[in-house]
Amino acid sequence: MTRHDQIDEELLEEAMDWLLRLCDPSRSNNDELAFAAWVGRSPDHQQAWTKACRTWAVMGETIPVNLQAWQVPQRKRAAQPRRFGRRQAIGIGIAAIAACLVAIVVGPTFVTQYQADYTTKTAENRRITLEDGSTVDMSAASAISVDFSGSGRRVRLLSGEAFFDVTPDTRRPFTVDAGGELNITVVGTAFDVNITPQIASVQLAHGAVDLSTLKTGSSMKLRPGDVVTLDRSTGQLSRTSTDVDVIAAWRDGKLFVQDVPISAVVAELQRYHPSWITVASGTLGERRITGLYDLSDPDRALEALVSPYGAKVHHVSPYLRILSFF
Repeated sequence: MTRHDQIDEELLEEAMDWLLRLCDPSRSNNDELAFAAWVGRSPDHQQAWTKACRTWAVMGETIPVNLQAWQVPQRKRAAQPRRFGRRQAIGIGIAAIAACLVAIVVGPTFVTQYQADYTTKTAENRRITLEDGSTVDMSAASAISVDFSGSGRRVRLLSGEAFFDVTPDTRRPFTVDAGGELNITVVGTAFDVNITPQIASVQLAHGAVDLSTLKTGSSMKLRPGDVVTLDRSTGQLSRTSTDVDVIAAWRDGKLFVQDVPISAVVAELQRYHPSWITVASGTLGERRITGLYDLSDPDRALEALVSPYGAKVHHVSPYLRILSFF
């Protein structure tokens, strides 16, 4: 890497920092003035800012709601490349905010955290022992709420993934509500429940499970090795099978997937990666894959995920990874 490339990379990282900083609701006028001073420092700074904004647009996550205003600072810089008044600085700050309207969520949201009794952070796995002796292994970026009454034991998986090993009690069934869409009822068994933006799934390791959909009332019984998946957009249920030994492999730092879209795997890896990950191509995201990936090195997992299709992982900054064919 040449010295010029190093400078460009450093400036791009600074530009991405500014995008995030200006999206922060707690930003101040001083932040906007400081940004104006930074972007007007040199043509290289201006180019880095333009590239950062275009990168967000390529993600498909960014919609410049006022494109004309977004371009105004560039036209004004032609006449006054290094100096900005307060009004211009505020205008640039507003334009920057418009250019980065994206919800970056790699952990439970504030609302979910408020509802939850237990949560995990990015890349954090955690084991919870409930009052009846049942255990819950929580995957990264997950949240659950617990309600044990005299007649029942109820857990809501609010986000993420969890593996339940339930202590038998025939008088008090154990029920898991998966994202308000699947209802899993057991007496004593071990099973994995997972929620992503696209799907909700249940994998049974041993015992027996009664599963029903909360919206349609469809129901089925699961056998060990069964994998039932709900398409959250269509409400369609599908059943496949897998080796019980690979169920909840994430507890051992591995992610096993079987004939699933790349976009679904990215949603899983996102829980273990501090950066925002996006798939720039819908065609790439729809490609299906089977594999075993190392959650301790999510960047390497991303490379292994897309390289068989000739795609690349672009390390845009410490905060962003883009998967694309180019």
